[in-house]
Amino acid sequence: MFEEFSRRNRAVIAAMSLAATHDWGDITLADIAREAKLNVADLRRDFSCKSDILRTFQEEVDAQVLARVKPAGPDESVRDRVFETLMARFDVLTPYKSALKRITSHLRCRPGEASLLVCSGLTSQYWTLSSAGAKLEGASALVRVAGLSAVYSQAFKVWLEDNSQSLDKTMATLDRGLNNGERALKRMEKACGTLCGFVRGLKRNLKPNDGMKPDPSTDSGPVPSSA
Repeated sequence: MFEEFSRRNRAVIAAMSLAATHDWGDITLADIAREAKLNVADLRRDFSCKSDILRTFQEEVDAQVLARVKPAGPDESVRDRVFETLMARFDVLTPYKSALKRITSHLRCRPGEASLLVCSGLTSQYWTLSSAGAKLEGASALVRVAGLSAVYSQAFKVWLEDNSQSLDKTMATLDRGLNNGERALKRMEKACGTLCGFVRGLKRNLKPNDGMKPDPSTDSGPVPSSA
């Protein structure tokens, strides 16, 4: 997947190669530099830490997946395109499954370290939705991205242990998650529409009468504005 023409890519390849056979916590930046036939100074020019190498890996996966996305057919829904894009992502990740198992196992017990990858994970799902033609405007955009990230995370856990050729368990988990997410989003949009309608109606009812203003000295009601 990665071209070895750049120093940056050589470091990522080396890191994933080491992670396939070693615990991620035991791998040092010096180990990665040695495996990539670089010196540590070269590594520092491109990365700030090991988590930065993982973020670079995610970015390259994003690019590879998006390159596989075909133009939408006339009858394809956004939901169907998201499903296909995420399954394409698992296909791209397959050569690195052993490494990802070890990395995931390491991060599972280290929430602080894992949190460094949250933003890049959300960015990946933002691009997934964008490529599928989803509307990503307003407050609902964050809900869509966060929701898809949760769905993908659950499917990813299943995929790590799904060694079948057809990935039936992974597809079933992803399909179920997307269906549940779609229903939840529709309920949220309906609730928001009801709330917005209530607020608009409230504003109309609270609009002050022309030519009248409240008298601060009495509770008897409005008095002429000339008073």
